[in-house]
Amino acid sequence: MSPRSTPLAAVEGTTATAVAIAEADITIELPNREPVKARIYGAKQKGTASPLVLHFHGGTFVSGNLENGRTVGLMLAGAGAVVVSLAYPLAPQYPFPEPIEVGYAALVWLHKQRTKLAGKGAPLFLAGEEAGGNLAAAVALISRDRGHPPLSGQILLSPMLDPCAGTASLREATGDATECKFASGWRDFFRCPNDAVHPYAVPGASLRLAEIAPTLVLVGADDPMRDEALAFAERLREAGNPVTSSVLPSATNWPEALSAPEANECVCTATVQQHFLAFFSKATPPPPLPPEAAG
Repeated sequence: MSPRSTPLAAVEGTTATAVAIAEADITIELPNREPVKARIYGAKQKGTASPLVLHFHGGTFVSGNLENGRTVGLMLAGAGAVVVSLAYPLAPQYPFPEPIEVGYAALVWLHKQRTKLAGKGAPLFLAGEEAGGNLAAAVALISRDRGHPPLSGQILLSPMLDPCAGTASLREATGDATECKFASGWRDFFRCPNDAVHPYAVPGASLRLAEIAPTLVLVGADDPMRDEALAFAERLREAGNPVTSSVLPSATNWPEALSAPEANECVCTATVQQHFLAFFSKATPPPPLPPEAAG
């Protein structure tokens, strides 16, 4: 474990204060799988339970590493969470379903370690940006279908959710380009054409979205993923799930800006952290007072 700390504006209520956020690289041992690298942001707070978040970086399924996850990892930690950012296996060497199965195994590990990492009763969340948002959404589906572990919420930032979207926001962002990196990433992620209709590979096309954990969806105004992410948020609502979705005017150059190694390069950090803080507070209400105190 190699600890370090990074100054970042942490949000408390409506006031941002500069604090040092601890970082530590770890290796997670998974049953019947190769160990996987991860980085922890934030630390357990004495006498309380913090939100515990499993985070997936972006990179269109084929690139990215722990450094590319720093921006979002630090923003989540700045909103009071303990974050475990995962160096999941990349396509095309490891296509679907390997990244998702590794992600689910890491979630199970996180659940077992939650008291040690974030305090007794720490609520468990998923988060991801771009391709990482797809993996987070897929792992949420698996958690529901397998009945474990219980999730308090998922956070999807400019998520890649549907290879067949062809939305206006994607066309506006790619313009006249003959090759789209998102389409290329999808091709490398799939083992075969049938994967494009598998709900774990393509959560945006899933036909069964009921009983999903509360969801926060954030996109930028000029975001290529904007339309498909908002459509997914609406489908989750229609299925009866609690959903908060927002288009952030200050979130320019998403999802690329979310992969910048230096969190302070993202001018929307304070706004995003406010959304995180509100979501954590809503998804994990404080425990009820004992009868003698309630009266």
